[in-house]
Amino acid sequence: MGISKSKIKNIIIAGIVIALGLGVLVWYRYTETFGDTGKEKSAYTISAMDIIKEFKRNDTIANKKYAEKIVTVTGIVTALEFADTTVNIKMADSTGSYVIFAFQSQHLAEAKSIKQGDDVSIKGSCSGGAYSEILEAEFITFKRCALNK
Repeated sequence: MGISKSKIKNIIIAGIVIALGLGVLVWYRYTETFGDTGKEKSAYTISAMDIIKEFKRNDTIANKKYAEKIVTVTGIVTALEFADTTVNIKMADSTGSYVIFAFQSQHLAEAKSIKQGDDVSIKGSCSGGAYSEILEAEFITFKRCALNK
């Protein structure tokens, strides 16, 4: 006794529906656009040194608190990394642990005007942080950043 034709038909239809559903999710994820972070409300406002301390104390708890949230971070710029289409701004402590901000395309001109040593306020979406065994330092990354005005 084998599987009936109606059961095979139902399995094929279910497979097609699941494949289409997954296709829609993948399409949505890769075409998702984000609003201007500069216009969004921050969930938290904190100094660069304080957020670094929180992540050093317990990055699991800090990741739960900050990851994928809009956060405003204030501090002194310790390094800038320029590329053709991006600017990364770093704020580091004396141990080498740092916060790094990748700017949105519409805010690149503002970011390029910043200089090492400037005291700035940056708003961005926290991607989270981790401890690097190689660098022996904590690092916290932010995406879709804008200067906070």
